[in-house]
Amino acid sequence: MQALSTAPPAAFLLVLLLSALLMPAAAAPGAKRELNPSSRLAAGAARVALHYLNFQTASPGALRALGQIRKATVKSIPESGHKYYLQFTTEDYKSRENVGSCLATVLYPKTKSPPAVNIKCTYTKDQKQIQEEDNGVYQKIRHQTKPIIGNNIPDSYGNIEPALEPVWALAVAGSSYIMWEKSTENLGYFMAQVKSVKQWIRKDDFIEFDYTVLLHEIPTQEIISCHMRLTWLPGRPLKVKYFCASENQGLEYGSGMESGSAAGILHERGANF
Repeated sequence: MQALSTAPPAAFLLVLLLSALLMPAAAAPGAKRELNPSSRLAAGAARVALHYLNFQTASPGALRALGQIRKATVKSIPESGHKYYLQFTTEDYKSRENVGSCLATVLYPKTKSPPAVNIKCTYTKDQKQIQEEDNGVYQKIRHQTKPIIGNNIPDSYGNIEPALEPVWALAVAGSSYIMWEKSTENLGYFMAQVKSVKQWIRKDDFIEFDYTVLLHEIPTQEIISCHMRLTWLPGRPLKVKYFCASENQGLEYGSGMESGSAAGILHERGANF
């Protein structure tokens, strides 16, 4: 009886060889990988950097939104996490006019720590103009004869009463701390609405508000309600304490105060990005 052959067919060996040749090589540890600038991961990392900047700047007049991502790469750092290298333009949060470019790195740690951000930006808006706007906002709020109380900012049509625009701008700056701290590589946040706000009258120079803000979580589409107490004085760091409640995660608490201020924004006018 003839013995059965155990050698693999030549066609099968050819398929294995072609598969090995066509398979992309794994990136070496620490090597950078180019990202599509329009990818969700690139946009998410850029928004994390701006959340950090908006909170640290502590300036309603200097709030920025993401414009266009020009370049994005990512590097896997052993024992640390994924680090994103980003180059993007920014827009004024209110007018949507271009206000300069930023270079940023965002490291998502493997631990539960917030993303580590390093960001430097040019700014086409005059620094003195920003300080004047902030002082105007402060004076308007400070000299209210009655505490400011508001609900649903913006309303269901997307409108904000002019008298409540400073309150909304401060909510964006304060909630930026929450969004930065909660963000992960796969979860991002937008502030959808100020559900309610109440001003507390203080005897010192600071102004203080209690907010309930609604955050839109991406990509889950979940709406997360956060209670936030915010204290502010122009040129000083924002002070934020908060707790958030969501259907899936229960209660989460946090607080923060960064050393940034409107006067201390990373400012490199004319830098070649």
